[in-house]
Amino acid sequence: MDVNPPISRLGVLLVVSGPSGSGKTTLCRRLCAEGEAVFSVSCTTRAPRAGETHGKDYFFLKEEEFLDRVKGGEFFEWARVHNNLYGTLKVSVEKLLLQGVDVLLDIDVQGAMQVRKCDDEIIKRCYTDVFILPPSVEELDKRLSGRGSESPEHHALRMQNALGEMEYWETYHHALVSGAHDNDYTRFKSLLIAERMRVSRYVRE
Repeated sequence: MDVNPPISRLGVLLVVSGPSGSGKTTLCRRLCAEGEAVFSVSCTTRAPRAGETHGKDYFFLKEEEFLDRVKGGEFFEWARVHNNLYGTLKVSVEKLLLQGVDVLLDIDVQGAMQVRKCDDEIIKRCYTDVFILPPSVEELDKRLSGRGSESPEHHALRMQNALGEMEYWETYHHALVSGAHDNDYTRFKSLLIAERMRVSRYVRE
């Protein structure tokens, strides 16, 4: 038996899902701001929101260009959400994982299903996921209403979609019921730190 300790590891691929208003994106951004992981930049066909930058928040693509890339097999995962397309490019994610960099994917349940089905050995070794749940449906409704930038019809659609997404939380490896942000973040960061210690992540050279 080789008892020499491994000297390197693969990165953790942490898929983070949850309904709008659950706080998942805020958790991911804080973790990346501390240098603990990198936030994978997804492609989308939706219009940029105020303050969003192409290449930093998303790669904003026209639907025709997005679908051409789908046909070319360039996406790690992709899905249509709220009438817009979202996807993650394969090459950027796998390159980072092989370098030992931890990667966060803030994606919906459809995208998470596609990543789980990936047969790539590196992805299987690196993958884990967590679903961020609101403390209650009432609190979720309050959080979404507080944004104040949507029509009543759009708000109702987001609530409907959020409730639909929440039905899938039990298909994830981990679940985090949100509460106070600092407490949520402590648990979220602890999850990533624990995942780094999985034997499957280590590489012998």
